[in-house]
Amino acid sequence: MRRKLNMNENLIVSILAASVVAGTPLLFASLGELITERAGITNLGVDGMMLVGAETGFMTAVLTGSPWLGVLAALVSGAILALIHAVLCITLKANQVVSGLALTIFGTGLSGYLGKAYVGMRLDNPFVKLPVPGLSNIPILGPVLFNHDPLVYISYILIIVAALYIYKTRAGLFLRALGENPAAVDAVGVNVFTRRYLYTVIGGALAGLGGAYLSLAYAPCWLENMTAGRGWIAVALVVFALWDPWRALVGSYLFGGVDALGFNLQVLGVSTSIFLLNMLPYIFTILALVLVLIKKEGRLASPQALGLPYDREER
Repeated sequence: MRRKLNMNENLIVSILAASVVAGTPLLFASLGELITERAGITNLGVDGMMLVGAETGFMTAVLTGSPWLGVLAALVSGAILALIHAVLCITLKANQVVSGLALTIFGTGLSGYLGKAYVGMRLDNPFVKLPVPGLSNIPILGPVLFNHDPLVYISYILIIVAALYIYKTRAGLFLRALGENPAAVDAVGVNVFTRRYLYTVIGGALAGLGGAYLSLAYAPCWLENMTAGRGWIAVALVVFALWDPWRALVGSYLFGGVDALGFNLQVLGVSTSIFLLNMLPYIFTILALVLVLIKKEGRLASPQALGLPYDREER
């Protein structure tokens, strides 16, 4: 009986730890999108930015032998694509939805083209687990939270920094106001365009980092379309989280848990269609969005100026 309990406990710990790992790329991408949307810019190019980040990160790590340089390359490539989005939507006032969709298509094609020579190649020096001394020995919590690669620990730091920045700083107050009433921000002497550029680029860089996590740690190899739609899940997660970093953290791990559950069911030999298991995260995404809409009676507390171009002449 005790042996069975230990087996069940180990299985639960394994699933929870796998949820953190599977949720980390979603956390990076959703946090970036959350910051961008808080500034009033909708970015539907997240999946394309993740793909380009995954490819450039992997390619750089292979060529230099350093996964950290791969992370840097992913951050830069994601930021460049986001900068294109910012120029189109903030300066030229193009439709933000159309621009984002175009960047997703562009990013998918560009990553496939650049990564053609690397398809199926394994990375020799990926990020590996680095248990946190002392903390990793805590029962249950230790292996779940403190027995991962360095990028997972960086995600913990980023979510804390983002929450403190958004809710506890003057700059965070301006960030929230950018998405609600940019004219008011402009009226107090803060440059709306510069701030929106900054937060859009930061969001793209984090999306690139989410992609890099896939190719440098989660599954250290390069495959075309290896994000498998995670960028779209990240966009949905922002809505699910109601534009709150802490809810985004919980949501990322929940979605990661659904992904990990499917894998563990296969390991346990549960007779279930592989196609159904692959569909689980996306089914869960749809159900989560429906539940949020029902709870909010069809009205989401999105930033009021989200998706709207700002024109100083019209304030």
